[in-house]
Amino acid sequence: MNAATDLMQKTKTCFDGMIVYKHPTQNKFFASLSIPPYLRDWIIMRFADDDGRVDLDEVSAFVKKNIPSKRDWELLKSRMIKEGERVRFLAKLRVEIDVRTGEGFFSLPDLGFPSRKREALVSSPVLRQYSHELLAESETWGIIECDWNPFGLTGKEGDGVIRMIDYKPFQPYRIDIEFFQDARKAFSTDEWIDLLLLAVDYNPAGFLSTRQKLTLLARLLPFVEKRVNLIELAPKGTGKSYLMSQISKHGWLVSGGSISRARLFYDISKKARGLVSRYDYVAFDEVQTISFPDADEVRGALKGYLESGEYRVGDYRGVGDAGLVLMGNIPDEKMNININMFTELPNAFQESALIDRFHGFIEGWHIPRMRENMKAIGWALNVEYFSEIMHALRNDIIYPALIDELLEIPKSSDTRDTTAVKRICSGFMKLLFPHVKSVDSVNKDEFEIYCLEPALHMRQIIKGQLHIMDSEYSDSIPVISIR
Repeated sequence: MNAATDLMQKTKTCFDGMIVYKHPTQNKFFASLSIPPYLRDWIIMRFADDDGRVDLDEVSAFVKKNIPSKRDWELLKSRMIKEGERVRFLAKLRVEIDVRTGEGFFSLPDLGFPSRKREALVSSPVLRQYSHELLAESETWGIIECDWNPFGLTGKEGDGVIRMIDYKPFQPYRIDIEFFQDARKAFSTDEWIDLLLLAVDYNPAGFLSTRQKLTLLARLLPFVEKRVNLIELAPKGTGKSYLMSQISKHGWLVSGGSISRARLFYDISKKARGLVSRYDYVAFDEVQTISFPDADEVRGALKGYLESGEYRVGDYRGVGDAGLVLMGNIPDEKMNININMFTELPNAFQESALIDRFHGFIEGWHIPRMRENMKAIGWALNVEYFSEIMHALRNDIIYPALIDELLEIPKSSDTRDTTAVKRICSGFMKLLFPHVKSVDSVNKDEFEIYCLEPALHMRQIIKGQLHIMDSEYSDSIPVISIR
């Protein structure tokens, strides 16, 4: 039995019920239907035979019937309004409370509905029963049942509204962190690294070294650690946007264009919190093409938020746990940490005081370009389960406490440097060693190789770039060691 087969067999044994058979052909089919991987794996598990294979015709019929597209939505509206039918389907939705009336209104972002806020009402019984799920900070998936009421909120004919009259949360997995932590004990560190890569749809055989694998896994740090802020510059085709947009429903990807302070932090006119308060991370993809209506305004808000997790807009004071990730493409000649790479960032980020608040840099050029041999094939953790595990790990306070016990910090250390190193170390520990419960259970040699050294290196690049940008900044970081 070779190592890959042995790993898959061990994964099947330790995570029975949480695994799925991944195959590039199946994945391509779901991508053509615009089904994200976390939903894809749930559907595959529902229809798979004992060998993990699915009948794609059967799946296609299920998707067509249960997950409407924008084109299907008009037909569903017609059935509700013209035929008086109730319709039931699976969709991504968001619910907000109207402060004036106390009513709950929903929106279906993938379907572009509603065009006006008060056209989509959540019935009071549904809102009461599922308030925790529906009023979550981020969008959520669920099975919803809707009908049309021609009299709407006012009771007047011609003021029709579509009502959500039933709801079932899309939560196919019970998340047991202790089970996940205990299962880790059955794997070597190399096996576990490969298990994580397979979980997020990568084939470990496509990587040439452990360094390449760890660089890829560094992208997952904001998934497991609160308010870790990263910059990644990489060649095109290394899968940056895929990982940030498709693996977890708890993150948000901004792809180019203009983004305002209101959208990021707080919209005064709508009294609505922005992205940093609703998601685990906010990633700016193709950051070179992102602009801000008022760059100074956004930069000022970012400085405060990246430092403390707080922001102020007008009289509103808000908090958020989202990490901020800047991702951009970089030409070959700029892939050099000893020259100024940050000229590739937009002008709004060309300020050393703002860059200093980013904890680490990911050298994306160490990640192979996406090729066919990079795509996962075989038994692996399903994406939805793993993304929920990562989301839950954000709230586990034992890891930062262990980091504090493990690390020897010189008293003269810069606070931002130590915060950065600790936060990255904690993230890597959650990813690679989730089973540790005490300092005594930590393998210090492995902790140094897989957590501390990458954290120091990622922070060192930020400091080096700061020194190149502004000579007032030292290019060195504290000599942090293990006690």
